[in-house]
Amino acid sequence: MKKTQSDKFIVDQEQDWEVIDDKIRRKITGYDDRLMMVKFQQGGIGVIHDHPHTQVTYVESGSFELTMGDEIKIMHGGDSFFVPPNTPHGVECLEEGILIDAFSPIREDFLS
Repeated sequence: MKKTQSDKFIVDQEQDWEVIDDKIRRKITGYDDRLMMVKFQQGGIGVIHDHPHTQVTYVESGSFELTMGDEIKIMHGGDSFFVPPNTPHGVECLEEGILIDAFSPIREDFLS
């Protein structure tokens, strides 16, 4: 049976990274059926993709070339970006860092 929400308290040091590939790892940092936050340790390329979820991303550290639709922007620690549903987007890591994504509704595919 799939959990419908995360624990109330998530201690980063007690949570293992999920390996996506040799340069990208993630931790799900909290969710319920309407909202999810995910921490990515990024050192590679997040290929162009789209999804029906609304997404807001905070660049905690590093720098990334963000492609969204036909726009390209360089994003640095402290910056953020908003991705409307069904908008093609992706990032290329220029300097390894951390991205914090919030999704609504949740990314059920991340829980499987």
